[in-house]
Amino acid sequence: MTNLELKKTANEVRKSIVTAVHSAKAGHPGGSLSAADIFTYLYFEEMNIDPKNPKMADRDRFVLSKGHTAPGLYSVLAERGFFPKEDLVTLRHTGSYLQGHPDMKHIPGVDMSSGSLGQGLSVAAGMAAAGKFDKKDYRVYALCGDGEIQEGQIWEAAMWAGFRKLDNLVVIVDNNNLQIDGTVDEVCSPYPIDKKFEAFNFHTITINGNDFDELWAAFQEARETKGKPTAIIAKTLKGKGVSFMENAVEWHGKAPNDEQYEIAMADLEKVGEALCQE
Repeated sequence: MTNLELKKTANEVRKSIVTAVHSAKAGHPGGSLSAADIFTYLYFEEMNIDPKNPKMADRDRFVLSKGHTAPGLYSVLAERGFFPKEDLVTLRHTGSYLQGHPDMKHIPGVDMSSGSLGQGLSVAAGMAAAGKFDKKDYRVYALCGDGEIQEGQIWEAAMWAGFRKLDNLVVIVDNNNLQIDGTVDEVCSPYPIDKKFEAFNFHTITINGNDFDELWAAFQEARETKGKPTAIIAKTLKGKGVSFMENAVEWHGKAPNDEQYEIAMADLEKVGEALCQE
């Protein structure tokens, strides 16, 4: 896809995020919106996947370690054709397969159930190691939150992945600098994130995670890196695309009311109209 097509797709993903969370009257819009460009790049450009065959043996794997941003993952899966977009409004509803956190048993395209923070990278490292043991070419991607990497298990997994030289593993840290209690540097600073991953034998790349040119360059560099896993520290804007949610910690985990929903969708419509003029 062209950059413009990716931007337009990401904007549609953002509309779906806001719509799903509004319908659920609960959920996590801020981190879903900050990572929307990352989700879009992975599922429309980077990963070898097939919506018609979600369990394809040689597919690339994705683990949403920060599982609370499931609205972002569901929205891109629906946009990519894994299930109907109309189902997004059932998010968190009783009986819906779209639960508050990803469920690999019931949602097409979800490779790992997640939600308990800190655990996803361990699973992704195991998947990458299995690929190496089986001499398979698939790659494994894990998206972690910058607040999530305060969890010790993340660094146990990083130590092991670096030691095992898992160059088929890419960790993306959604570095929007906000977590549920405030800014990450005030709650429990993980900085410098790149130096910490480097200490565990990772190749590190720091980018603007809301810029598709930089995303393209980073994932290309990761593919060319041999003998060690890659960590992409993606600096993003929490709540990106919705005026009153941008860089606002209170939108980490709450749903817009009807009036706020209308404002949010109008914001995203304006973005879409501007993209059509490019």
